[in-house]
Amino acid sequence: MTEHYFTTPTGAEQRREIPARIWGRDYTFTSAAGVFSGTRLDPGTAVLFDKTAPLLKGLDPTPAHPRTLLDLGCGYGPIAVALATERPSAQVYAVDVNERALELARINAAAAAVAERVHVSTPDSVPPAATFDEIWSNPPIRIGKQALHELLLTWLPRLNPTGTAYLVVGKNLGADSLQNWLIEQGYPTDRLGSAKGFRVLVVKRR
Repeated sequence: MTEHYFTTPTGAEQRREIPARIWGRDYTFTSAAGVFSGTRLDPGTAVLFDKTAPLLKGLDPTPAHPRTLLDLGCGYGPIAVALATERPSAQVYAVDVNERALELARINAAAAAVAERVHVSTPDSVPPAATFDEIWSNPPIRIGKQALHELLLTWLPRLNPTGTAYLVVGKNLGADSLQNWLIEQGYPTDRLGSAKGFRVLVVKRR
């Protein structure tokens, strides 16, 4: 049976190191077989970083105004680790259903010295009362449209009243139809940018 990155794999880990440059910093992430984009930084995630780079300074929290962020479908953790590194007063929740990915995300957060502020867990382990100033995600499109819609309708309501979600979706995987669907659900959604066949969507709390 073929294993999918959105389930916990049972095969050999085959760990490897992945170099990546994110928002002007160099990282080396530990990855493995059976996790999303386990051999390189996913091109969609790279586009998400590129298109949001101009926003970073304006989004940067201060100790007086900390922010709570969510990396939804964190994989081995590049988004969560980069967010925690660039925004040193933020608390970052990193969630995934793949236990191998979660183990790797913990390793990578520790390697980047941000483990105390990156809370890695399965979705069910996130405190029920937790809400988020921002949600960042390269969402698991291949789980199917209905499951994806259920996933987004579970987490987007947990945005704070002025919260924002940043999503990257392949154009050929339904980015434009997803944008229209989000708007129909009452979530104002704009396109921040496009590159290499991917759209970066900015979603506001309804």
